[in-house]
Amino acid sequence: MRVIRSKVLGFCMGVRRAVAAAVAEASSETDGSGRVYTLGPLIHNPRVLADLESRGIYPAPETLTAVNLDDCSLIIRAHGIDPRFEEDLRNRVGRNSQRSFPRIVDATCPKVKASQLKAKELAEKGCMLFLAGEAKHAEVAGILGYAALHGKTVCTVVSNSAEAQAAAKKLYETGEDAKTALLAQTTFSEEEYKTIGNAIKKYFPDLEIVDTICAATHDRQEALRELLEQVDAVIIAGGKDSANTRRLFAIAQGSGKPCALVETAAEVPPSFRDFEIVGLCAGASTPDSVIEEIEKF
Repeated sequence: MRVIRSKVLGFCMGVRRAVAAAVAEASSETDGSGRVYTLGPLIHNPRVLADLESRGIYPAPETLTAVNLDDCSLIIRAHGIDPRFEEDLRNRVGRNSQRSFPRIVDATCPKVKASQLKAKELAEKGCMLFLAGEAKHAEVAGILGYAALHGKTVCTVVSNSAEAQAAAKKLYETGEDAKTALLAQTTFSEEEYKTIGNAIKKYFPDLEIVDTICAATHDRQEALRELLEQVDAVIIAGGKDSANTRRLFAIAQGSGKPCALVETAAEVPPSFRDFEIVGLCAGASTPDSVIEEIEKF
């Protein structure tokens, strides 16, 4: 068997930056007096999260009332958070802080932060927004917080062209002259994004389409398409809760070639031993150690 790696795989810049920030914060806790919490899973990969816990970095409880803010640091994860929640946290920390180093570390991916600020800008200009993404994804929840005026969101989340067309039709019925704009979750599929834009344009031809898909996402997906032409089957390595990893898997499935999404080498289907050439691709939150483990297996 020959294994061919995708030209682009493993940690992206935003993930690498977030992990480094959390590890650095944990290292500053030299006296062991407090814990380091992340506001939700820092990234979507179980192996990385386990490693972080071994360093004293834990996902915060769903309610922060169980956390003593005088005795911990809080990491805003790569996906970002609602700005109102962040403001409340900073106000609470400001009232309780007794230590000199920063109590809150913002590890939001710069690409995600740019999307957040663009949503805020467009909302303040009076645009009605559409956001292509997964409604329950942490990144989407954060962007929705920025796309709010007077506490009310002016943004509708759509995951496909059918939802987009239905949402556009509903808006058109109440405001056919509305200014509209479309943004995407940074890990969204470029092809699906185009179809969503076209669906909305049926009602709002002047729709402003903002390019918020991360270039790393584009490069990763294109590299996988190139890889698929060279192999008999492909393994997608990464967390099953990772949106960008699931999109890679969807591309692999669309090729018609045998494929599997695995988090560890133990999950590689035995049937893959029968293929002459196997491709290996990985999501943006998959560490090198997992990629190497699967390749060796």
